[in-house]
Amino acid sequence: MKIDGLHGAVSFRPVGTHHEHWGIGTMEIDKDKIDDAVLALLFHSLGRDGRSWKSFDWGAMNRVHEKRFISNPFGKAKSVVLTDEGIERSEQLFRTLFCKPE
Repeated sequence: MKIDGLHGAVSFRPVGTHHEHWGIGTMEIDKDKIDDAVLALLFHSLGRDGRSWKSFDWGAMNRVHEKRFISNPFGKAKSVVLTDEGIERSEQLFRTLFCKPE
C-alpha cells in the first residue's frame, strides 16, 4: 500500500508483517536488545513518582519530524507515516542496534 508522505509516496507495512515484505531478507532479531531499548526509552520519560509514559517523548517525535523522517506526530492519529528516507534510516538503525551478527 502506498501513502503520500513528506517526500511523495511511501510504502506502508501493516503491523505484524515480516521484514521480508520490504525485500530486505531475513534478520535474526536480538529481542533482548529490543527490550533494553524499550526500557531505556521508558527511563527517558520517567517521573519522580516512578511512572513513565507508554509512548515516545513528544519533543523527540517533533525532532524526528523536523528531520523529515516522519509525518507530523501531533494530532489524534496514534501512528505516524515514515517517509522514504525515514524507512531507510530506521532500517539502518534497526539492523545496527537490534540484529544479531550474521
